[in-house]
This record gives sequence, structure tokens and C-alpha cells, in this order.
Amino acid sequence: MPRVGASERSPLLAYRLCSSISVEGEARVGAAAARKLPTFLGVVVPTLLSMFSVVLFLRLGFVVGQAGLYHSLVMFLVAYFIIGMTVLSVCAISTNGALDAGGAYYMISRALGPEFGGSIGIMFFLANVCGSALYILGLVEAIVDDFGVPEGGAGAAIQVLPRGYFFDVLYGTVLLLLCLLVCLVGAGIYAKATFMIFLIVMVVLATVCLSFFVVKPHTVQLPPSSSNNVTDHAHANFTGFKLSTLQGNLPPDYIVDYTTGNLMSFSTVFAVMFNGCTGIMAGSNMSGDLKRPSYSIPRGTIMAVVFTYIVYNLLAVLLSCTCERLLLQRDYSFLRDINIWPPFVIIGVYCSTLSAAMSNLIGASRILYALAKDDLFGKALSPAKKTSRSGNPWVAVVFSWVLVQLVLFSGKLNTIAAVVTIFFLLVYATVDLACLALEWASAPNFRPTFRYFTWHTCVLGIAGCVIMVFLISPIYASASVVFMVVLLVALHYLSPSSSWGYISQALIFHQVRKYLLMLDIRKEHVKFWRPQVLLMVRNPRTSLQLISFINDLKKSGLYVLGHVELDNLDSLPADPLADRSDSWLQLVDRLNIKAFVNLTLADSVRHGTQQLLFISGLGGMRPNTIALGFYDDTASQDFLSQHPAFDSNDVAWQNFPPVWASGTQKRISSHEYVGIIADAVKMLRNVLLARSFEELKLPQASGWRSQKFIDVWPINLLRPDSARYVDTSSLFLLQMACVLAMTRAWRRARLRLFLCVESGARPGGQEDKLRQLLKDLRIQADIHTVLWDNVVALHWHNREQVSEGHITNFPGNAACVSNEYLSAVNQLILEQSSSPTVRFLYLPRPPADTNLYLRYLEQLEVLTRGLGPTLLVHGVSAVTSTEL
Repeated sequence: MPRVGASERSPLLAYRLCSSISVEGEARVGAAAARKLPTFLGVVVPTLLSMFSVVLFLRLGFVVGQAGLYHSLVMFLVAYFIIGMTVLSVCAISTNGALDAGGAYYMISRALGPEFGGSIGIMFFLANVCGSALYILGLVEAIVDDFGVPEGGAGAAIQVLPRGYFFDVLYGTVLLLLCLLVCLVGAGIYAKATFMIFLIVMVVLATVCLSFFVVKPHTVQLPPSSSNNVTDHAHANFTGFKLSTLQGNLPPDYIVDYTTGNLMSFSTVFAVMFNGCTGIMAGSNMSGDLKRPSYSIPRGTIMAVVFTYIVYNLLAVLLSCTCERLLLQRDYSFLRDINIWPPFVIIGVYCSTLSAAMSNLIGASRILYALAKDDLFGKALSPAKKTSRSGNPWVAVVFSWVLVQLVLFSGKLNTIAAVVTIFFLLVYATVDLACLALEWASAPNFRPTFRYFTWHTCVLGIAGCVIMVFLISPIYASASVVFMVVLLVALHYLSPSSSWGYISQALIFHQVRKYLLMLDIRKEHVKFWRPQVLLMVRNPRTSLQLISFINDLKKSGLYVLGHVELDNLDSLPADPLADRSDSWLQLVDRLNIKAFVNLTLADSVRHGTQQLLFISGLGGMRPNTIALGFYDDTASQDFLSQHPAFDSNDVAWQNFPPVWASGTQKRISSHEYVGIIADAVKMLRNVLLARSFEELKLPQASGWRSQKFIDVWPINLLRPDSARYVDTSSLFLLQMACVLAMTRAWRRARLRLFLCVESGARPGGQEDKLRQLLKDLRIQADIHTVLWDNVVALHWHNREQVSEGHITNFPGNAACVSNEYLSAVNQLILEQSSSPTVRFLYLPRPPADTNLYLRYLEQLEVLTRGLGPTLLVHGVSAVTSTEL
């Protein structure tokens, strides 16, 4: 990109008023006075000024001279196609609701959420700060070029200003102070002056066009070249309208730039030209001051874009017909030399540059004020919220002025210019992204009155902006993207939640609904089975370990926390669950588990559990397993108050009842509890009963060095007379233990499988079969053979006694198993596996006779007494596969 030298440098600083004529702050000062600007003054004028700026006067000849008329017209077409796609997105968003202070920041933050909004807001703010400094420096250089003492020491009478780095900084500081005074008084003063500046620029533009027709052909003195790679020429011709001149300017002629010595190309010239085509959001930033924002913004912006496109193309044709190529290539300020009155162009450059610097300063302060009001950065920006009595955010103005002053000291125009342009283009790309996301989300409330856009135009706008960013400077573009991503991640974790709405939620809903419809339960296959668990929780205070354990056990499957409130909706004024669901959701967040919450209201726990088993989930994502805490009289402990992630004084946890004390009447009877298990089996749900999980030491808490064991007893210990290792339930038990061992937290745990055999069996026969089964199932486990002749003998002895008593029908064989046998089995388990992390035991079906429910529950209690964390497992579905 060519170096900007002297008065010619300012054109390269065409970094739009974008946020410029931002008068949103004053828009709040009174409803009557706020919305008073019509379409022309509120949108067309600021947009035209921001898009023309000084590029119109000092860079258009450079583009035509290097690229030729053909390539120039193609460049204009491509550039306006890119910004045109973004204009459609701006119009769509701006007509979907009222805009507040912040312009593009406000659009993006309310559409994409605080993370994108905050990161883009900071970039937009910095772009305006650097843009203001660039325009000030460009104006200083233009003034010094016209009124500064020449390097030789002697000059015309008007050339009296001393030159040098510190003098340039001094001139810039004075001009910036002038801008500061205007901004401190209020943006209203600048708004009143905008129309006058616009008239001046239009008059200068008219004189430029008129000069092509009335100025006679003559020779123009060329400025000296500052590069050793360029051959010096003293003169070039303004020929007037000639066919030969037009023919000479039609094809491209990329040569070395006379100020930098760099060889130009289509991409470098296009990058320079594109700087003069941005600034399309100046009108949308005026929304708070417009009488009819939804009417004015789309019409005014499109009018301004079409008008500037016509002017650029018209001037390109006039230049090609009247100016020698050498004149266009070797003199950036040649329009001054061929104008009917040369000071006209100088006045136009000065006015447009000072206007751009001032408006960028105003825009930066309004963006900072909007960021401070939204509290995205906490106390760091809180002082910027302060305003004067008239509503002017004077602290934000002063802070922006300080930053602009710091940028003035750098004096590195080219470096800052590239960064500013890239920042603006990234903002435009994000506006397109916001519009695209709103369109794809298909939210019913996205109803912009401007409908001349589709998701295709949004994608084209994003692609065009991204291509231009990397075309201008791949290094700065990459650094800017990284900077934006860092801000986005930081805001994601640090910023408070907002009430604006998150487009991500709408997009996720849209996609999840579509994929849920595609998730056909008729196409389920055992190879891809995964546990989807409904965990019934009475009180989270006492169940934190179990909640975390099931989270590890789900293996990326569906996980639902279910809870039943005992009440009757007919006797209540409103649904009590609405207020309590937030506490449950906060619980899920604090525990960092991936679970849904499903609460229900019922007259009994059993009926409520039936409801949840019927309705939990959606489509192909429904719980296939229910997990329950064990029914015993163990006193509960409040783990929530002891957990480091919870504040016991937080009002959110007051919705959870106090812990249950031993001896207190339970919400559910033992008969009802077993009935829930029976209901789950009837509904073809697998069942997990968790006992003593308050004693569980999760791997996260016990440390990585401690050895963890998962002990598995895959035999129905209540039916030793027909015990088998290969039935549906035992295979399900093996699968669940294997799933737990595969999770990251339990990956170092050793799986131990206990094989109960009698001494009369063939040595090693059952063990070999079991080992082959584990090999076929790809399950790695240590097999431990356990002789249990003495234990089984107790069972057969009791069975003979029962038979002598002529008891014949024993559903589930519940009556045949004595407590003496169960105590022996319990002791055997304790002797064979000392201190495992968790045990998996086979859970038999509840008896068909409901009169035996209490006996069934008593047997489970005796079997698992004192075993520590134990999971009783009953499976009803095939979950393992040996197929590829």
C-alpha cells in the first residue's frame, strides 16, 4: 500500500465515520427533542460524508492511473457488491427493533449475545480512536504541506509553519483539543455543523466535475518522487476530453508508486480503493435521533451507497477522458491543479478530514458509553457511565480523547491505517453474521420490515469482508482475529449474564429440533446403545455424590434429574415448581454436570415417578434407565452446606428442604418404593438402586494416585439355585461397570469380576467361558474365582425346610431365601473384596405378588448391609454386541 505523503496522505485514512455521527447519547435527553431528524439529514448526509471523505479528492486518480478504467470499474463493482451485502444486513437488523447507543455494538450484542457484542464493541471503539488520530495526522500533514516551511528553508509568504516531529504532534494536539471542546459541549453542535460540511463537500465536488469541462488543457508540475525506484518527470498534461487520452487510460498499467517505491498490483490498489467505500453504518448510528428509524435507515443508507457508487464511476470516466496516465500516477493532489479555483479542493480536504476526526471521536465515546452501561467489563468501565445534565457522556469523551492523543504520538500512519480498516471490516462481517444467525434461527420475533435480504446475501457479505481483511494485511488480520477471540473467550467466562437473549440458544433449538426429528427410535441398534438415566432425587442436599456419580455413568447419554413435589394443583393459586426450577438449574451449573431437570407435581411419589418415566425426554432421547436411592433408615447428611462450590447462605438453596432425620416419617412407604421398581420394569426401563453413596469418594476428591476398584458380582445372589452369568441383566450389569471404567475420571480404576463357583464344578470351566465372554465383549477385567459351597448350603437347607412346610408358589423365589443365607453372602462379599470404590450387584426382579414387596426389600437391605457404596443393577434390554 502506498505511503501517504504530505497532503496526499490523508486520503489513505478513509476509515469512515462508521460510528461517527453518533448522537445516541443526546437522543435520550428528551423524547420530544430526541427524534427529530428526517431521512436526509439523519442518514443520507452522514453516510455520504463518511464514504466520500478525502479519498474522493486525493485517491481516485491513483486508482484509475494504476488500474486503468476497465479494472477500476471492476474494482468499484466488487467493492460495492461486498458492502452492498452488508448494507442489506444492516437494514434488516435496524428494522427489527429500536436501536440504542453503540451502533454496530448494539446490533451485534443484542443479536449474538454479550460475548460477541463486547469483543466487537472494543474493536469498534479502538477503530474509531485510531481513525480519529489518523484523520488528525492526515490533516496536520496537509496543513504543513501547504503552510509549512520547505526543507530548503525558503518558501512563499504563506509557508511559515515550522516542521518536525514535535511540531507535528503539537499541531495535532491543538486540532484534537478543538474536537474535544466540541464533543464536551455535545454532539448536537457537530450535528448542526454536519449539514454545512456536507454543503461544502458537495460544492467542491461540483467544482471538480465542472473543471473537466471548463478548464483548458495545460501542463501540470509534478511533485518530486521520494523513492529512488521511480524515474522523475517534471511535467504531465491535462488534455481535456480526447479519445487518445481515454484509449491510453483503458488498460491497467501497474507501476512503482512514486511515494513508497513499491510495485502496485490489482490487490494493493483495490485495498487502497476499498478504504473509501466503507462507512455504511453512519446512518444506523443515528437511530436514536431519527423520526422514523425503521423507515429512514434502509432508505437513507441505500440512497447514499447508490449515489457514491455513481459518483465514483462518473469521476473515473471523466479522469480517464481528460488526464494523462502519468499525471494520474505521479500526482495524488492533481485535482487541485486542474480545478477552476485550486483552494476549493484544499477546503474540501480540510473540512472532510476535520469532520471525520471529530465524528470518530464522538463515535468512540458513544461506543464506550454503551459498553459501560451494559456492565460487560465490570468496574473497569463504570466511570464512563457518567453524563452531564444534558446527557452527554463526558467521561467517555475524555477517556477517548486521551487514547487518541496517545495514538498521535506514534505517527505511524500506514500501520494504524491497516489495523483500523481491518477492525471496521471485522465489525461489518460480524453484523452480517448476526443477521445470518437471526435468519437461520427462524425466531418468530425476527420480523424486520426490510425484507430484501436472504441468508445468501449474509454469507456473501461475510465472505467479502473476510477476503478484504486478509487482502489488506494477512498479519494484522490474523492478529485482529486472535484479539477478538481472546476477548470473546474472556467475556464468555467473566461477563455477567444478560437479559438480551442469546442467539446461540435459538440456533441450538433450531438444530436440535431438526436432529431430534431425524433421531428415529426404529433405527436404534444395540451397537450404539448408551445409558440414558433418570435419577430420582428427593433432596439434593443429601445426594451430591450420587448426582455426580450418575453423571460419570451416563457415557455422553441423556441425564435427567427428576423430582416429585407432593401437592395438588387444584388447591394451589399457581404452579410452585416454576420458582424452584431455577434452584435446580443453578445446582446443575455449580456441580458442573451435564444434566436436565424435570420436576413434577403429584399426589404420591409413585405416581409422580410414573409421570416422569412416561414424559421425560423427547423423540429418540428418552431415559432407558431409572436410578433411585436406597430405601433405608440411615440418617441423612447435608453435603450441600459442606461443598466448596456452594454458599450455604445463598437464597437459591432455600427451596431445597432440610435433611431427613432418622425416625422422621418418610414421604414414601416401602411398598410404594418397591412398586416404583416394578413399574419401571413393566415399562421396560433398566433399574439402578444406589446404597451408601454418601460414603463414596469420587476420583476427583480421592486423588489420582489412589488405586480405585470397581467390583462386579454378575450373578443373582437371591437365586443361587439358578444362577447364570449370561442373562440380560448380568450383561447389562457388566456393561454399566465397563461404561464407568471408560469415563475419564474412572479410567485408572481396575475392574474386578467375581465368579462364584462350587467345588464340584469342572475346574476352570466357568472361568474360561467367562473370560472368553469378556474377550468377545472387549471388556478388560480381572476375574476372581470365589468358592461359596458353605453359603449355597445354607440356601438349600432353607429350601428343604420350606418344602417340608408345603409352601409351593413363591413368585420370584423370595420366600425361599433366608436372612441367614443373605448374611452369609454379605460376609462373603466383604471378605473377597476389601474397600473397593464402588460395588455392582445383581438386582433381581421384584416379586409378582405385591404381598412379598416388604420381604423383597428386606432381603436387599440384608444383602447390601455395610458394603459401602453399592449399585444394585437390573437390566431389561440387550446392550452388548460382539459385532463390528
